[in-house]
Amino acid sequence: MPWTMYNREGQRKYLTRSERASFLETAKQKSEAVRTFCWTIAATGCRISEALALTGKNIDFEAEHVIIECLKKRGRQVFRAIPLPTELLEHLKALISSKPQPSERLWPWSRMTGYRRICEVMQQAGITGAQATPKGLRHGFGVCAIQAKVPLNLVQRWLGHADIKTTAIYTSAMGPEEREIASRMWCDSLRGVSKPKSKTRSKSNAHHNGYNVPNTGFSSPLPSHRESGSSINRDPGLPEVIGDPQPTINIQNGAFPRISCHLIQIWLKCIRQYLQSTSFFSGLKGGIAASLPLRWRSARGIP
Repeated sequence: MPWTMYNREGQRKYLTRSERASFLETAKQKSEAVRTFCWTIAATGCRISEALALTGKNIDFEAEHVIIECLKKRGRQVFRAIPLPTELLEHLKALISSKPQPSERLWPWSRMTGYRRICEVMQQAGITGAQATPKGLRHGFGVCAIQAKVPLNLVQRWLGHADIKTTAIYTSAMGPEEREIASRMWCDSLRGVSKPKSKTRSKSNAHHNGYNVPNTGFSSPLPSHRESGSSINRDPGLPEVIGDPQPTINIQNGAFPRISCHLIQIWLKCIRQYLQSTSFFSGLKGGIAASLPLRWRSARGIP
């Protein structure tokens, strides 16, 4: 099985940025030796055996980096330099000053003891799973370096990989940039959900045209009487129609408002009622009846 960022059960083998921060915060509550040991592995991504082999001579305080010997080179002495945070350098300086000899190891533990120290801090920090190991700290260093846009060849040198293809595996881990790209797809999917159409489309169109529509139940885009500069007065002779809103018109920039068919029908009804109430319609009705044949009128009782 080729090496990947996940084990056979599908669990990730690296610590995320938040888990590394929680791990270091818990390590601050430990002794100076445990605190600096955990911090050094998290800040350099070195192997646990490489960290246990460090002495005071491996810390270059002038250049502010640590010189680590790659122990997996099978007899070849290969060293790599990794920069260290300023605060960690101060703690390492205090730890080195407590040693009687500069050549003495900073952490005189066995590999199993160092492993247990890391796992104890992981457990107290609430980190569980396949990533809660010293190897998880190393993998987390590589993933965070890639997500911080550190060049791949530089990450390869810091981790001591012989082949850059091994370092490239860390690019397969999902980071905040990949999640941000995926969120664009989620937004596009959400935009595909159509919103319910508004039932007041005519009102919105009226506002768009510069007219204010009163709440009268009509769809006519007429302006409000409050904003009206002139009004259409009703003929006193016309009968009053219940529900007629007495519309007013406000002409702006030479634009005349549109009148709906419903309002025209109301006006025609008023005119029809007016004509029925006049003698003109009665005379017209009599003239039409007189022109009909006498035989047809007699059959229907029309004089």
